[in-house]
Amino acid sequence: MTIGKLYIGRKIRDLREQHKSTQAQFAERIGISTSYLNQIENNQRSVSAAVLLALAEKFQIDISSFSSNEDGRLLSALTDTLTDPVFKIGQPSFQEMRLIMQNAPGFAHALISCHQAYRLATEQLASTDGKLETGKILELLPYNEVQDFFYSMDNYIHKLDKAAESLAATVNLADDDSYTVLTRYLEQKHDVIVRRATEDNDLIYCYDPSSGVLLLNPYVSPPTRNFQIAVQLARLEVREFIEEIIASANFKSNEAYEICRIGLYNYFAGALLMPYQIFLQTVKHLRHDIELLAVRFNVSLEQVCHRLSTLQRPGLLGVPVFFARVDQAGNITKRYSAAKLQFGRFSRTCPVWNVHQAFAVPGQIIRQLAETPDGTQYLCLATKITKGKGGFRSERPCYALALVCEIADAQHFVYADGFDLADRTSFTPIGISCHICPRAKCTNRTLPPLKYRLVIDHDRRGMLPYAFESD
Repeated sequence: MTIGKLYIGRKIRDLREQHKSTQAQFAERIGISTSYLNQIENNQRSVSAAVLLALAEKFQIDISSFSSNEDGRLLSALTDTLTDPVFKIGQPSFQEMRLIMQNAPGFAHALISCHQAYRLATEQLASTDGKLETGKILELLPYNEVQDFFYSMDNYIHKLDKAAESLAATVNLADDDSYTVLTRYLEQKHDVIVRRATEDNDLIYCYDPSSGVLLLNPYVSPPTRNFQIAVQLARLEVREFIEEIIASANFKSNEAYEICRIGLYNYFAGALLMPYQIFLQTVKHLRHDIELLAVRFNVSLEQVCHRLSTLQRPGLLGVPVFFARVDQAGNITKRYSAAKLQFGRFSRTCPVWNVHQAFAVPGQIIRQLAETPDGTQYLCLATKITKGKGGFRSERPCYALALVCEIADAQHFVYADGFDLADRTSFTPIGISCHICPRAKCTNRTLPPLKYRLVIDHDRRGMLPYAFESD
C-alpha cells in the first residue's frame, strides 16, 4: 500500500514521550535535526519515507500503523459536520480542520458527537410536528456508537478472527458440508441439538438454554441457516473474548453494548464460515469474484461482501474495500469500510452512484468507474439481493449491495477487466451526498448544497431551478 504525505506530529510526539526522550535525543536517534523533528511534531512538515524506516528500525514499530484510515475517517466526519449551516459563521478552513484533527482529536470527536445529537434532535422534532419527546431524542445514537467502534477497529477484530480461524481448522470446516460439521460439533461439544422448527412464524432461530435445543426456521436459505448456527457457536465458544472487547469500548448506553454484542457474534460467525487465510487466498485466486466466493464457501453474497471488508489483518492485508447495503429509498442500512470512501451519516446516497441501478437489473453485477469531488477514483460494484424466507405470502425486502475499491487496487478484481482505467472520461462523477457535494452542474442533484449561497435568476432557467456560488 502506498503511503502518501503523512502529518502525524501527535503520534511522533507520543512515541518520543513514551521513550522519555528530549527532542534532541530522539532526533539524534533517528538521524534528523532537532529543528526538523520540531516541525514534524507541530505538523509543519510531513514525515518522509526515510524517517518512517528509521522509526521502524529503531523502535520496532509497524509503519502501517502510521498510515491507518483513522485520521482520514475523522477528517471526513469533521468536514461533513462543519458543512452544516449552523457553522456558517466562523467556519474553519480545511487546513484548520486538519490541524484540529491531528493535534486535538478528542475535541474533534466531541464536536462530531455534539453535532450528531443536534441533528438527531432536529430530525426527531421535524418528524413529530413539534411534539418533542425528550427521552427519545438520542434513540439512534447507540447504532452510531457501534458503527464508529467498528470503524475505529478498521472493521477487523484480531482476537475474534484468530479464534474463529482456529475453530474452523479444529472441526475441519473446509473439508465437509458446513451444516453437518457445525451441527455435529454443537451436539458433541456443547450438547446442543439443532432441529427444524415446526411452527410457521417469523423467527429465524430460537434457542432454549434449558433444553439445549436450537430451532431453525425451515424456510430460510442454507447460508442464513449456517450463519445462525455459527452465531450460536460464538455465544458458546467466545463469550469471554467478546465481553472483554465490549468492556473496553466505553459506550454511553446499555443499548450500544447489546448492539455491539450482536455485531461481534456476527463477526465471529462470518470469520468461522470464511476462515481468514483460506478465504484471502481464495479471494486472490478468484480475483474477488463474489459469486464464485459465495459458492466456494456456501455463503450469501452479502456475507462475502461483508467479509471482504474485514480483511485487515496486520502482515496479511487484503484489498481495503467499502461495503454497504442500501434500501430502495437510498438509505444505507449497513456499511463497513476499510477504504477511504465514506457517505454522510444523515443523508441518502448519491443518485448517480450505480447502486441505485441494481434494483432494475436483478441477478446482475453492475460495474462503474466513479470519481468523488476530491479526485479519488473508484471501481464500484452493485447487485440486488432479496432477504427473508420463501413463500408466496412472505415479505421479502429488497436491497442493493455495494462493494467499492480505490482504482489503484482495481487490478485485483475480475470486474475491472475490459475497462480503460487510464481514461479519465470513463469515470462518472459522484458525490458523498447532495448536501455537501460541490458539483455545480449535476442535473441529478436532489437537494441544494448547504455550504454555498444559492443564486436565483428568474430570467434564466437550466435543468435545476437554481445555481450556486461554488467558490
